[in-house]
Amino acid sequence: MMKLYVTPGSPYARMARIVVLEKRLEKRVEVIPAKTRVANSPYYEVNPSGRVPYLVCEDGTGLEESAVICAYLDHLDGKPSFDLPGGDQFWDGRRLEALARSMVDGLSVWGRELSRPENERSPGVIQHETDRAGRMVDVWEREIDHPLMRGRLNMIHITLGCGLGMEARNPGFLWRSGHPKLGEWFAAIAARPSFIATAHRAP
Repeated sequence: MMKLYVTPGSPYARMARIVVLEKRLEKRVEVIPAKTRVANSPYYEVNPSGRVPYLVCEDGTGLEESAVICAYLDHLDGKPSFDLPGGDQFWDGRRLEALARSMVDGLSVWGRELSRPENERSPGVIQHETDRAGRMVDVWEREIDHPLMRGRLNMIHITLGCGLGMEARNPGFLWRSGHPKLGEWFAAIAARPSFIATAHRAP
């Protein structure tokens, strides 16, 4: 079996877990909790960078980065489901995926700061990421009407859905007020079985 190393709070690992479920790869991929950000974790022998997700393929090759792992898993059956379109929508799709990933990146920095002991947190970093998240959800309230945000599930949806779902672990990420279209879109994607099964739990 392939081995997918994850941590429960990582939105990047959640993306890979969602693809495993959506592609019905549960019998081919073993999901393994990894212990990260601690000295001498056994996980570092598997992945020296200590990052998640990390996929060990059937031939022993290790893959890092959620985008790479999700694409690899999606293409295993030769029938990729989540690829972004080509043609006239090629750059628009990649623009939206980058926009969603940018929001996840900022929220992850915010979340890591909150995980520190209170006396070690940086108020400046927290304020910066709070402000950034506010700007990003405003952008997404407009972008959610884009045709690529409707229809079949794709990597933009998965990335944005995992980002918005971080509200469950960050009480300061209050994005719903003033964003009714985004809230409606998220309600639909959050109801998918793969999103329910991988939903963030409050610490």
